[in-house]
Amino acid sequence: MSEVAPLRRVVVKHPDDAVRDAAAIAEEARALNYAGTPDLDRARTEYEAFVRLIADEGADVLRLPRAGEAGLDSIYARDASVVSPRGMILASMGKAERSGEPAAQARAFAAWGTPVAGIIQPPGRLEGGDVVWLDDRIVAVGRGYRTNAAGIAQFRAILGDAVDELIEVPLPHWRGPADVFHLMSILSPVDYRLTVVYAPLMPVPFRERLLDLGFDFIDVPTEEFDSMGANVLALGPRHCVMLAGNPRTRERLEQAGVRVRTYEGREISIKGGGGPTCLTRPVARDADGRKPQDTIPLSNTASVPLRNSTHSA
Repeated sequence: MSEVAPLRRVVVKHPDDAVRDAAAIAEEARALNYAGTPDLDRARTEYEAFVRLIADEGADVLRLPRAGEAGLDSIYARDASVVSPRGMILASMGKAERSGEPAAQARAFAAWGTPVAGIIQPPGRLEGGDVVWLDDRIVAVGRGYRTNAAGIAQFRAILGDAVDELIEVPLPHWRGPADVFHLMSILSPVDYRLTVVYAPLMPVPFRERLLDLGFDFIDVPTEEFDSMGANVLALGPRHCVMLAGNPRTRERLEQAGVRVRTYEGREISIKGGGGPTCLTRPVARDADGRKPQDTIPLSNTASVPLRNSTHSA
């Protein structure tokens, strides 16, 4: 599996299909701990521009239908399922208000002919934002408030011999269980051995394992963490989409030879705490024949913070 090979098929949820009742959107946003009430007209404009960025690169965009058991948070389509070599794996949501989303996605997968390999069952919890494929045979899973040990154990059992290594990554308390915090809040691969990271919240053993695997890091400055500078969607190797308003992170990406496209996301990202990876559930990426050892080391590109540097804001 890959988080960075050319994107060919992706599942999304349009705001019009995520909002249960436009008249009650403020109440739902408060219940979900949003930073503000999304303006539906502006959200629609932002979202359609965001999806066009992806479609323009040749990806087939599949739109999840409205579902009674899935509300405003279902716009963040990544979390309710996980892609795996054996098929989709339906999540078990750590946020109770999102508990109906996996079943809603399951119906869509059945309609599209997308195979489902398994389902995480309560009391196990596992959300897609906590799962990052580092290469075809190595997967990292964040253990935090949204994903627990029982969910990770079930995930491991479903994968079986399809993986060589599952790295369990303990996540920090940070702002507590009510906040949105996934492994992908601090890590976004943009090439086979290159990832954007927010270094201050990276567990040391995980950072060391990534270095052992040959990863280089692009550090996100502290002032761009809350604006989701670390949440970057790869459209292909060194080709990504990120939220506008993170100029230093963008500069560091471009210095590393990454082609960057940006979108405005005040309504669809900032208020709900979900960046471009959250807004998408990639289900198919092309193999492009490259291997990790074929990629360009960061030290051979323009000067940016290197993997063994200390983080500086």
